[in-house]
Formats: sequence, C-alpha cells, structure tokens
Amino acid sequence: MTSRHYFPDLDEIRESDRFVIFKGSQIVVKGDDFVWDCEQLDLQLLHNSQLLLIEEEPSGFIAVQANPSLIEQLDAECRSLRSLLFTQRDYDVSVAGKASQIIDWYGTHRFCGSCGNPTRHHETERAVLCDQCNKQFYPRINPCAIVLVVRGREVLLARSARFRTGFYSCLAGFIEIGETAEDTVLREVREEVGLSVNNIRYVKSQSWPFPSQLMLGFIAEYESGKIVLEPDEIEEAGWYDIGALPNVPLPGISVAGELIQQFAEEVEAGLF
Repeated sequence: MTSRHYFPDLDEIRESDRFVIFKGSQIVVKGDDFVWDCEQLDLQLLHNSQLLLIEEEPSGFIAVQANPSLIEQLDAECRSLRSLLFTQRDYDVSVAGKASQIIDWYGTHRFCGSCGNPTRHHETERAVLCDQCNKQFYPRINPCAIVLVVRGREVLLARSARFRTGFYSCLAGFIEIGETAEDTVLREVREEVGLSVNNIRYVKSQSWPFPSQLMLGFIAEYESGKIVLEPDEIEEAGWYDIGALPNVPLPGISVAGELIQQFAEEVEAGLF
C-alpha cells in the first residue's frame, strides 16, 4: 500500500499530508472542519502523539491520537464521527471513518486473544503479532445486510428503537455464522417487522464505521404479512409512497439513501 511505515515518524511527514486528530473515540474539530493541514499544526507538538498512516494516495492522510497540549494549542473541540456525517465531503468522512475503525481495532487488540500476552505491531502489514504463541491478527470487518423492502410504488421504512436520529431508514442486521447475505435479509425482515419478502437483489456495499461494518445493500419485494414490530429493535415502521417520503438518509452519506434513490429512479423509469 505504502512506501511509509504505518506508524510514521515526524521526519516522514510531508507538506502535502493531511491529518485527522482523535481524542479517544472523538474527533478534534474547529467549527465543522476536522481535516488539518501541515501549516495549521505545530508538528513539534506531535512528539508525544501516536501517528497512524491511513492513506498514502492521492495525498497522505494521517490519524493522530492527540495529547492534551495539542488540543489546547488548536483551540478546538471534540465531536463524534457520527455528528460529522452530514457536514463534510464524502471522501474526508470515509477516510476519517477508516481511521476510527483502525484506531478502535488496535486499541482492542493490545493483547493476544489466545494466550493473553501483549501484542506488537507488524512492521510491514496492518496487523499485530503475538511473539509468545506466534499468532497474527488482522483487522476484522463485520458484514451486515441492509434491505429496502418495496411494494408497488411504496417502500417500507422504519425508525430504530436504539438510535434516535429522527431518520426513517431501511431494515438491517448482522450476518450470522452459516448465513448468506440473502438469508440474513429474509430473517431480519421477518424478525423486525413480521413480513416475508422475495426477489432479493444485491445493489451495492458501503463501509460503515460504527464501529466496523461492511453494509451489503439489497432491494427486496414484499411477499406477504402484516407489519408486526420487534419493539427492542424498531420503534415505528410503515409503508411510504416513493414520492412522499419522511426524513430519510441522503445518498452519498448512507447506502440506505442510495437504495431509496435507486428505487425512486426505477419507479420514474417505469420499471415498477
């Protein structure tokens, strides 16, 4: 991937590099801006901060796990990554999300899951090693299926009982051991709203850093059943005409928004 080490030294910093600064799991921002250029930072203040190379091209993107003096120098505040989703360019949010996932993964793999001894960073790969039992551990991605259920011109949209964002969105769930993504679609729709679906078709995927998921997006057609909510998962769900939608995620931010947009375009083209 890169000519630089994943944990670069200060003398490897380039003028074209850009930085995302973390304090714990939060991102250091000034206003709504969270991407910092070299000229905005006193690089000497990075001496006691861990640097993590996230992307090398088209320009270097480095995550910084900041020390308190750096945050004080920048006169900045800390915000969650989720709060920045709708205010920034897609690429910057994508790289910040990747950085957040990698930092979280390193933080939860400081010890070997087999023998309990401390791990160390691999010298050339994105991995950690256990010298005691000679095991290597690589970042894990959690696959999820997300599905837009459609019925004629209508789409099934739901509000989560766990995340009160105000958005109506598609149904989604983690893929369990032994399942295909299509199996997960059938199970999640049945469990969360009591419906059966058919004609499941894959549309696209998206990395989703909360905390480290790969969302596999589908559109499926309603087959049978009446909406019966799983109250621990779904607060509200209903059918909405594609021309009269509630507050839904925007395309480009969430794969849910792109599924909704694609179906709207198919309806407009007379495909449904």
